[in-house]
Amino acid sequence: MPDVAKYGPWAVIAGGSEGLGAEFAKQLAGYGLNLMLIARTPGPLADTADSCRQLGAQVRTVAVDLLDPESVWQIMEEAADLEVGLLIYNAGANTCRQEFFDADLTDVGRVIDLNVTRMLELVHHFGRSMRARRSGGILLVGSTAATYGSMRQSVYTGSKAFSRLFAESLWLELRDYGVDVLELVLGVTRTPAMRRAGLNFEVPGIPVAEPADVARAGLENLANGPVFIAGDNAAAVQRGSGPDRAAIVLGGHRLMQKLIGAARRDVSADPDR
Repeated sequence: MPDVAKYGPWAVIAGGSEGLGAEFAKQLAGYGLNLMLIARTPGPLADTADSCRQLGAQVRTVAVDLLDPESVWQIMEEAADLEVGLLIYNAGANTCRQEFFDADLTDVGRVIDLNVTRMLELVHHFGRSMRARRSGGILLVGSTAATYGSMRQSVYTGSKAFSRLFAESLWLELRDYGVDVLELVLGVTRTPAMRRAGLNFEVPGIPVAEPADVARAGLENLANGPVFIAGDNAAAVQRGSGPDRAAIVLGGHRLMQKLIGAARRDVSADPDR
């Protein structure tokens, strides 16, 4: 059970309407935290908010597209009167599935905006207040995609590698201020977003996790940063960290082709994992 006194009274969840984000929200509501939920799609956002209110939480919702540069200002305004003790950045997607030189740089920029820029802006805003209070937690949802490069995911994999190293560095900076930082590294997880992306959940040798289990593990290990690898993916991440990068990248590529199968189509931004 997370430390409610440390991480409360309010938690902000970016990407909090369905899948993993909804599980974070419902579990935190059950622990007694109040919630600000941020997501692009109002319908699922309202449904998750209602479920959390039934568990006794106060809930505010902000229906914004995090690809909009003005979205952060709206979030800051909505949270201006709240004491936020926990930020979960669960927003992230590969919104550009072309090979790099076939992609438009505007589309490339959207991947960076969603996975890096908005994350930095929200962490900077809420993390400063936590540091001043010497209490709080920051959980960034990462990916095993950061382990090695992947075709048609060049910018996405790079952005997730950035997220992990940023979390490790932030953990060093904040550990003497009473603020916990955790990069929660996901593998294949049975979320609506991954279903919409067309992932093949039946590939032999690839573990598939359930959102409720991943959320629970992340919250239970929030104080055990800087990185926690969810599901049964620790061995795969370890194998992906060896020195023979050519063999590792080629092996990962073959596995990724089985995983994505025919899912070559572009997938729209989906910040609600």
